[in-house]
Amino acid sequence: MIYETAPAKINLTLDTLYKRDDGYHEVEMIMTTIDINDRLTFETREDGEIVIDVEHNFVPSDHRNLAYKAAKLMQDKYNIKQGVTISLEKSIPISAGLAGGSSDAAATFRGLNELWGINDSLEALSELASEIGSDISFCIYGKTALCRGRGEQLTHLPKPPSAWVVVAKPDIGVSTPEIYGALDLNETIEVPTKACLEALETGDYEMLCQSLGNSLESVTMHLYPEVEKLKNTMQNSGVDAALMSGSGPTVYGFVQKERQAKQVYNALMGCCNDVFIARLLG
Repeated sequence: MIYETAPAKINLTLDTLYKRDDGYHEVEMIMTTIDINDRLTFETREDGEIVIDVEHNFVPSDHRNLAYKAAKLMQDKYNIKQGVTISLEKSIPISAGLAGGSSDAAATFRGLNELWGINDSLEALSELASEIGSDISFCIYGKTALCRGRGEQLTHLPKPPSAWVVVAKPDIGVSTPEIYGALDLNETIEVPTKACLEALETGDYEMLCQSLGNSLESVTMHLYPEVEKLKNTMQNSGVDAALMSGSGPTVYGFVQKERQAKQVYNALMGCCNDVFIARLLG
C-alpha cells in the first residue's frame, strides 16, 4: 500500500494574456502550495480494475474523477495489467479554485509510479499529466512555480516567505469555463507578475503582499457578489493582503502571526462554512 498527500494550491498571480487557437486562454501565473491536504492510499488489484473509494456527495467515483483519469492514462501509457483501489479522503473544498481534483490526480501519478514499479521521472509524469488537466503538471511537484501556456509550462521558483494563510470559500461552486467565458480581455487589470517574482527571489514578505493579482477576480465577483463581500470582510479583519485564488470562489489572506490568523478566522466563521488556517508550503 502506498500513501500520498495532495496539497491545495493558491494563485499568487493569474494573468490571462490572450485567447489561443485551441480555445484555451494563454495564461501566466505564479502558484504555490498550502498545507490543506487530501490524503490518498493506493492498493494493487489483480483484476485490472480502477476503483475510486470516496465518501463525498459531490465527488464522482467513476471516469469523471481526475484521479481515475490519471490511473487510466498510466495503465495505457505503461501497459500495466494490474488495477488499483484508490481511497480518497477529501479535505480540500471542491469547485473552489484550490486545484483539489488536480492535486488528487498528481498524487495518483506519483503513487502509481511507485506502486506499479514504473519509476519514471517527475518531469515525465508532469508532461503526461498535461494531457488531462492544466494544473496537474504543477501539482506533480507541489512547489512554487511560474506557469505558462495553459498552465502546464513550468519554471520553478524559490518558496514564498513564511506566512499564515487564512482560506475561506463561500457556500457556492464556480465553474472555471463559465468564468473564462465571461472574461473580457480588454477590461482585465494589470497583474504585477514581475514584482511577485522579485518578491519571491528576495524573500520580501511586504513586497509579496503588494504584488498579488488575479485578472479573473473582477469577473467572478461580478457574477458572484458574495466573493467580493468575503474579500472585503477578510481585508477589514486585518490581513496583510487578500486575493481570490484561480477562478474562485475561494479567497485567501496572509498574516505573519498565528494570533492574527485566529482573529481573521473567527471574523470569517459567520460568513461561510469552509474556513481554514494553513501555512504556506511551496
